[in-house]
Amino acid sequence: MTLTLLIGNKAYSSWSLRPWLLLKQLDLPFEEVVTPLYRPDSKEKLLAFSPAGKVPALRHGDSLVWDSLSIIEYLAETFPDRAVWPRDAVARALARSLCAEMHSGFTALRSAYPTNFRRPPAAIAPPGPEAAADIARIDAAWRDARGRFGAEGPFLFGAFSAADAMFAPVVCRFSTYRLVISIEAQNYARAIEALPAYREWVESGRAEPWVLEKFEK
Repeated sequence: MTLTLLIGNKAYSSWSLRPWLLLKQLDLPFEEVVTPLYRPDSKEKLLAFSPAGKVPALRHGDSLVWDSLSIIEYLAETFPDRAVWPRDAVARALARSLCAEMHSGFTALRSAYPTNFRRPPAAIAPPGPEAAADIARIDAAWRDARGRFGAEGPFLFGAFSAADAMFAPVVCRFSTYRLVISIEAQNYARAIEALPAYREWVESGRAEPWVLEKFEK
């Protein structure tokens, strides 16, 4: 059965990147359907694929799954031979906790520094107190995971996992807006940026013909 992933603009859709990057890193072949967002016909096209009318969404045979975390869990259950989560139970619990925190939190960082893979790196404004707190929390979480479980590789839990896929858009934000993070966090961000799949996403986003002015300010 073919895996088909519905995604939005690669230049701007941080939620689309997460399952896309995980599928690539798991070496699971899939077809991608790109639907540009914020256009008059966007909602109609999204609803034709998924009743949620949002990206990302995954079709696999008779299964339809939407929301990044749900897609991640579906892949973990459907392909148990792939290391979606860390194998160690304690590490796996932390990875799931971090993913849930990323999924529901850091709204100040998201609002102040929207994902934009086509934007040349440059600082735009120092973070306010709430965004600064988000940055500090992410930095601390990365250092904690790396310090406790990262000895066997360059990612949060050594080998690449769903946690890295969930935080990949934050790497873009930190780089794009030149936000100040620790040396340890910088080293981790560079490991994500060095992934061929991540570079493929960035290059594709920059080559897209759709430019959303709301994200270019």
